[in-house]
Amino acid sequence: MKNKFLIFIFLIFASISYKAQATDTLSDAKNFETNKANYIGQPFSKLLNDMTQIQPKTIWATTNFKSKNEVKSSRIKFCDLEESFNVITLEIIWQTPLERSNTKYYQQLHNAFFTNDEKLFYGSKIVKDIKVYR
Repeated sequence: MKNKFLIFIFLIFASISYKAQATDTLSDAKNFETNKANYIGQPFSKLLNDMTQIQPKTIWATTNFKSKNEVKSSRIKFCDLEESFNVITLEIIWQTPLERSNTKYYQQLHNAFFTNDEKLFYGSKIVKDIKVYR
């Protein structure tokens, strides 16, 4: 009985800690959306350099519904692949659509994880808009 109680207390603290961390991540991401004027028309690397509190974990290309060969925007997530429910997403709309073949290559190469290769590839792309949602 005592072990069950300790496990219950641990789960409560873990849940509170996870919610606090998610709130901090959402707050940090929302700050980028609020200050998006600093990043619009700039290379994505500028935004990445300012991401000191939160780091992208995965990046997902969204194809243009008019042309499946173009990527209009990319969605950055700040959680592991296993955590897919109610996650914080920072969407980058690109000034010039990206070629799907390029984004697909990196997505398959690293299973959508945001690595140094993705940082180099996306870094020079120009940001048109930033949206954050959960």
